[in-house]
Amino acid sequence: MSLSTQGGGCPFGFGSADTATGTAAGGSPASPPGELRARGHHGYEPFQMKDPFPAYAALRAEEPVMYDERIGYWVVTRYDDVKAVFDDWETFSSENAQAPVRKRGPQATQIMDDGGFTAYSGLSARIPPEHTRIRGIVQKAFTPRRFKVLEPFIRANVAERLDAMLARGRDTGTDHGEIVRDLAYEVPTITILTLIGEDLARIDDYKRWSDSRAAMTWGDLTDEEQIPHAHHLVEYWQACLALVEKAHREGGDNLVADLVRAQQDGAEISDHEIASVCYSLLFAGHETTTTLISNALRLLAADASTWQQLVEDPKRIPAAIDEVLRYSGSIVAWRRKALKDAEIGGVSIPAGAGVLLVMGSANRDESKFEDPETFDITRPNAREHLSFGFGIHYCLGNMLAKLQAKIAVEEATAKIPHLRVDDPESIEFRENLSFRVPLAVPVSWED
Repeated sequence: MSLSTQGGGCPFGFGSADTATGTAAGGSPASPPGELRARGHHGYEPFQMKDPFPAYAALRAEEPVMYDERIGYWVVTRYDDVKAVFDDWETFSSENAQAPVRKRGPQATQIMDDGGFTAYSGLSARIPPEHTRIRGIVQKAFTPRRFKVLEPFIRANVAERLDAMLARGRDTGTDHGEIVRDLAYEVPTITILTLIGEDLARIDDYKRWSDSRAAMTWGDLTDEEQIPHAHHLVEYWQACLALVEKAHREGGDNLVADLVRAQQDGAEISDHEIASVCYSLLFAGHETTTTLISNALRLLAADASTWQQLVEDPKRIPAAIDEVLRYSGSIVAWRRKALKDAEIGGVSIPAGAGVLLVMGSANRDESKFEDPETFDITRPNAREHLSFGFGIHYCLGNMLAKLQAKIAVEEATAKIPHLRVDDPESIEFRENLSFRVPLAVPVSWED
């Protein structure tokens, strides 16, 4: 299994504008690879995720709306400004939400064109009225009933993986495990593949394809580095088209079949749009939830007192998950495009400019959250975080993402009451513009 480039805002972002060419948001080419890392603004480095929060704080204090020529975006870091932009979809379009950060090279473009790659956004890069139409149809299929059916399956899956981790520890006499590899890597993928009716034997395929999608869309790749990822995206899109064809042919009790039946009953949604929803869901629905589960256990088990509170009172876990989302969300930045001359925080933004909304900074804004740099599972307003976005594009799958994280923590506190994170400060994060993904979360426990 590959554990490379896992992505992480909306765990069900429903979108890809991978058909875009990837020029900088304002229309000029993005800086070439390497230059993106060469200079900083108040310590802010767009792709560095080890500890971006001091730089975020400096930006909020000194230049809360700042143009970064390295990536071609206006970087917005204060809570009220980020929320206002999310809420004003008529001025700040989502059409660039998932366009490639770097321009796609000629070889990758040829590969994807020859492979019939025409994937477009499920929802997050669409705008009304198209967005309204598709979201209404998907929302009717994406029901709490499906979550309720999945819950015991998710719980059994989590329990099985935790038991296996404990058994390996006993067999080796080490009492050590690794949360990403042993738990978080597969659980959300199995959930999503089950939800859409895909063969669970394809877990590694979808992980590989998702790695490539994250790298091609939000990474800083050379033209040569893009080539294998382009092949993977063609495979990924063809698999999504095949799922829709299968639903037409065989039906079934899954989300794709529900959307096909809705189409047959008169709902205005095309096969291409259903496949695009799959393309988005299969990425966003598991990659960011993998990160959410990893971050939840990374933060909650790093402090013995916090972990003990949850062991003794599991009813605290849902609030703790909201604080995880505030303090260390899977997605720390998301994109918008100004459709007309506008202002953000008193700064003039020209029409056509790209805007990078840094939710990871907004969620630690001192004007909104008291003592924001402290991780506090009793925080009364933690649910007001912006990690799922805000407004018409608010994450449609937030409940399923939080459910999986809650179950993971419930099972872990029950089975491993003395779980501890080994050296939390040494954990590394993948370089990426938008996703803050821990590469590994080593843990240990006492019998």
